[in-house]
This record gives sequence, structure tokens and C-alpha cells, in this order.
Amino acid sequence: MSEQEQYLAHTEHWVKQVIMKFNLCPFARREVERASIRYAVVEEHKPKAVLPALLAECALLDEQPAVETTLVILPRGFEGFYAYLDLVDLAEDMLLEQGYEGKYQLASFHPDYCFEGEPQDDAANYTNRSPYPTLHLIREASMEQVLADYPNPHTIPERNVEFARRKGSDFFVKLLASCTKS
Repeated sequence: MSEQEQYLAHTEHWVKQVIMKFNLCPFARREVERASIRYAVVEEHKPKAVLPALLAECALLDEQPAVETTLVILPRGFEGFYAYLDLVDLAEDMLLEQGYEGKYQLASFHPDYCFEGEPQDDAANYTNRSPYPTLHLIREASMEQVLADYPNPHTIPERNVEFARRKGSDFFVKLLASCTKS
């Protein structure tokens, strides 16, 4: 298995064995079962090279409505969380500049994700921790539709934080490690 295939397999395993299994995103199961999630590895390690690749993924989503969402996996160059956050800011600016505001939104995942104002070792951070730095392109219209049909969607983050803290960091360290075993 090539490195790229490993990144794809590890991320897909994370989606199924963490996000879907523990219902961190109650909308993931449907897309996993429909095979409508695109996993794309971008080997570039500089923002100037990553942003056009992200824009190309927006164009792909424009052209292929059967693809519901894309996870852009960034295995190199964004291991540091703050450098990754700088990339997220640039990506959000680019989406706005390119006319994608209101069409796609960005969710972010990183192995060292840390919510602002929270300690690094808070288990709640694991709700956004992934095997590799990952940008998640989400169709806003689809998100609005599923949120309209979901009872009390504002409770999802609170429920996830409570679940993560109840399980504890050690649980999630082992769980994430299991996602990258080939």
C-alpha cells in the first residue's frame, strides 16, 4: 500500500470508527453508507500550493452533486497546530474571495486540535482530532437541510464534549492510534 493509500485508509477508518461509531457527527452515517464522501490527499506543504488544490475540490463538488462532502487530508507541512490554523484562515478567506461563501463551509480537524481557551490535554479536544491535518468541505445547503430535520442541533457540540470528557483522553489516544495501524 502506498503512503497516499495509507493516508486515505487511515482517514476513512477514523471517519467510520470514531466519527460515525460514536456519533460525533450524526450526519456521517448516511454519507458513509451512500459512499458519498470524497477523501483527497494533498501532498503539498505550503499554503500557496494547498489553496489551489482546495479550490479544485470545490470545483469538483460543483460538478459532481453525488459527492456530498470532501475531506482534504494534509499529511505534510501542517503538523504544527498554529501553522494549520493559519492555513484554515487563508482557506476561509479564499472561499469568500472565490464566491463560495454560503455554498461551502470549512470544518477543521488536526491531531493536536485544541479549542481556544481550553487546556491541550482536555479530552473535549478529541472531538476535532484526526489522524492527519484535514480540511472538511461541507455543502451548506445540505447542512441546512439536515439541521432543519434534526431535533436540537445546537446540542451536538455540547453532547460531544460531554462524551469526550466522560471517556477521557486515554480512550481517545488509543482510539486514534488504532486508526493508523495498517
